[in-house]
Amino acid sequence: MRSKILHIQTLLDHKACDSQVDKFRQLFGDSVVVTEAKAKKYAQEFDWYWAACHLLSLSARAEYDKVTAHAGAEYNRVRAHAWAEYDKVTASARAEYNRVTARAWAEYDKVTAPALAEYEKVTAHAWAEYDKVTAPVWAEYVKVTAPALAEYNKVTAPAFVKAYIND
Repeated sequence: MRSKILHIQTLLDHKACDSQVDKFRQLFGDSVVVTEAKAKKYAQEFDWYWAACHLLSLSARAEYDKVTAHAGAEYNRVRAHAWAEYDKVTASARAEYNRVTARAWAEYDKVTAPALAEYEKVTAHAWAEYDKVTAPVWAEYVKVTAPALAEYNKVTAPAFVKAYIND
């Protein structure tokens, strides 16, 4: 298999997010020789879908999409179920939060700056309750989707490397 070097400047040129650029710099410095072994090792560290969308040619992207389609579908299936559960559990907290904050926003619009202080006062308890209800459900969502995301990343990382090297 051929090798190819990925430079941090390429990420910057394609407007990669700061956290991904920082992670790249932390792990590799200014550049890295792209290998399947490194992709597998760092599969959970990088957003391979972003990389595929921004760093691959159309033909390489098509191959990447073909190779990762099944893993992506499975990850989306697990996410959809977990998200539906999250929505179901948090719906009443969200509705109560919206009910409480609607009045505060109306007052804010009417009075502007003084209303902001009132809004924060009125909604603090609703936010705290919302956070209390949603935090464990979000943790469960992350827990439920983590294995699927890990599998998805295991497939997408080497698929990206193969497409990138051969591009």
